[in-house]
Amino acid sequence: MKKNIKTILIIIICFLSYYIAFDNFERLMSLIDEILNNGLFSYFVTYLVIGLPIFFGVFIVNTDHKILSNLGLLANDLHGVFLATIFSLPMFIGGFLFNKLNNDINLSNLITATIFAGIFEELYFRGFLFGQIFKNTKLGFLPSIFLSAIVFSFGHIYQSQIPSELVGIFIITFLGSILFAWLFVEWNHNLWIPIFLHTFMNLSWNIFSISNNAMGNLNANIFRGLTIAFAIIFTIICKIRKGQKMSINLNTLLIKK
Repeated sequence: MKKNIKTILIIIICFLSYYIAFDNFERLMSLIDEILNNGLFSYFVTYLVIGLPIFFGVFIVNTDHKILSNLGLLANDLHGVFLATIFSLPMFIGGFLFNKLNNDINLSNLITATIFAGIFEELYFRGFLFGQIFKNTKLGFLPSIFLSAIVFSFGHIYQSQIPSELVGIFIITFLGSILFAWLFVEWNHNLWIPIFLHTFMNLSWNIFSISNNAMGNLNANIFRGLTIAFAIIFTIICKIRKGQKMSINLNTLLIKK
């Protein structure tokens, strides 16, 4: 019990350190950009720099001190691309059928909203805040994901000032956080699957004129729902065909037995 509490405290302290640094993202990026003189690359480097407490935390809480493997980054990335492509097809099909292409796309903004968001949000929220608690303590899936999902959701409510939309955005991002964490665990802690799925889902949202926030319209949410259902059903079928038990089950849902 003491070890579990110690591990959780280390993870929370490291994540809080990252979050404090994140609040100063623009200031730090401007300093880094004075050296690199490349806005997009400076954005990427800044995200790495503010994540140093995260990497330090992974090093501490894992006895083998292997940062990349314990974050799920040494898993098969091509497998992640393949699965994420299949899962996200409904959103791209729906966007193509019911929405116009976005003619106001800025390439740098598109990259930060898709690739960088997919990488760093999954790395820091699912790979670390959720993943390290779930992997290194007795806490099951639901208590492990709760804090990560709450923080992740609150990080997206800036997208609207309308109360009803705020509630919708919070619920959607909260459930999205659970989905990405579930896929991460069920596919043997391969972080590339949620990274690429997150990236592709954001990409479909940005290249088609759907919405300015995560809420979206009815058609968009129908096809987003199909993507989510497809990802879940495909994962379950693959587990059954391989004769494997679901990693998230009654024995791992609340407290690991």
